[in-house]
Amino acid sequence: MSTPERSKPLATVEQVKAQTLHWLEQAVIGLNLCPFAKAVHKRAQLRLVVSTAKHLDGFLDELDAELALLQHTPASEVDTTLLVHPGLFPDFLEFNDFLNIVDDIVLEHGLEGVIQVAPFHPEFLFGGEDEADMSHYTNRAPFPMLHLLREDSLSQAIDAHGDTDAIPERNKAVLRDLGLEGWRKLMRMSD
Repeated sequence: MSTPERSKPLATVEQVKAQTLHWLEQAVIGLNLCPFAKAVHKRAQLRLVVSTAKHLDGFLDELDAELALLQHTPASEVDTTLLVHPGLFPDFLEFNDFLNIVDDIVLEHGLEGVIQVAPFHPEFLFGGEDEADMSHYTNRAPFPMLHLLREDSLSQAIDAHGDTDAIPERNKAVLRDLGLEGWRKLMRMSD
């Protein structure tokens, strides 16, 4: 896998944070795509890290650091982390292949069953779905990112929420109803 090196990020760290928080608040929380996100965000237990690593090795070092932080920090302080890189993974298929390395790193840290990684990418595609289907937008974000979730926290949220099996189909229906123009309008940030 060859990941292009970037001499500078496509956007400033502040812009990446602002756009990511806008996506989180408008889409993930606003459309209730993840019914667990609102409480974590409200309690300020979500850590948003924007990587400016110029090479894959630097990004992997940051992933190592974030996994260690979650392992050694109480969930009441940091429950989940969004690790974002605005320029290192422009191609979704390469990003998708990179997720195998991420899985290996979680294993190396002894965190299988402790930390789960959910991927997001501006061009995310689910296999078996028409490329134009809005269902892909459940995992589309302004920038490539890894969402590092604690399995215990996720289990507690699922237990408190009740039936979660309907969430994926509900999300697809919400996004299909919203449509591409509705998504674009939702993602527009006012100046």
